[in-house]
Amino acid sequence: MDFRLTEDQEALQSGIRSWCDGQLPLETLAEIAKNGGFDAKLWSGLAEMGAFGLRLPESDGGVGLGMAEAVLVFGELGRALAPGPVVWTHLAADLVPGAASGETVVGGVDLAGAFADPILVEHPAALDVLLALYADRVERVDAKSLATEPIATPLDPLTPIAHARTLPEGERIGGADLAARLRLEGAALTAALSLGVAERSQELATAYAKEREQFGRAVAGFQSIKHMLADMWVRQEMARAAVWSAGATIDQEGVGDPARAVASAKVVAGDAAMKNARASIQIHGGMGYVWEMAPHYYLKRAWVLATSFGGSEEYEEQLARQLG
Repeated sequence: MDFRLTEDQEALQSGIRSWCDGQLPLETLAEIAKNGGFDAKLWSGLAEMGAFGLRLPESDGGVGLGMAEAVLVFGELGRALAPGPVVWTHLAADLVPGAASGETVVGGVDLAGAFADPILVEHPAALDVLLALYADRVERVDAKSLATEPIATPLDPLTPIAHARTLPEGERIGGADLAARLRLEGAALTAALSLGVAERSQELATAYAKEREQFGRAVAGFQSIKHMLADMWVRQEMARAAVWSAGATIDQEGVGDPARAVASAKVVAGDAAMKNARASIQIHGGMGYVWEMAPHYYLKRAWVLATSFGGSEEYEEQLARQLG
């Protein structure tokens, strides 16, 4: 399988990065967090860029691309810490009217895995529709009918959450096959977001190490820092290979096992995001712990992504069974 990007894929990735750099600079993160972790203008911009309708057929108003392109786009969204339920709304493009255009904000809860309890709803105030993902079905729930209790201090300040003791009965929109597909694709896109976290954490650490001076020289010249940065880069590239492989394997029937490829991507990219974000804070030193600096946002997002559509332990056990 050839993992080299085509000219169109490179243009797509470059266009999304350019948009994110212009609309989501690091300086805006604190303001977005203060305003509840959701920005309607940014959301409309993501929709116009095709982030939600990317895999929807052109005949249905989408872009008509595949998962190989989607993981490229979501890698860039992860790199920019794009706020909002981007994965769930993307997954709902062919299931919920208005999701592809961004007019309907769709969230979801994965009740098929180990993190089904307690029921935590992300971005509750922004949602129009909630998808409830069970092992044997998928239900569409009116988000405005939810009875939730907000969590005062969410782990990620850009991802507000609320606790729902129960979910109202929703409209059944699919069975076990749809649930399995959404969970597989959701895990692949979450892995792509984790890749973006790993990549940007490495970039921030490298840039700071070149600027920060101790004993009259940049700390990037110290051997221990060089080793840390090299390890970060290797983890990032391993994650990129795993995520791109998962996207291509989902698209190209017969080249491999999509479940195995996605499990590998979830484990490798999740590990890279967590370790690179921690290393970035360490390289930033005391500055890495202050709210005014960006590294802590990436570590907190890595923690959130680690539990989305299944945790690493679930996928490690799955891989062990497949390889056993």
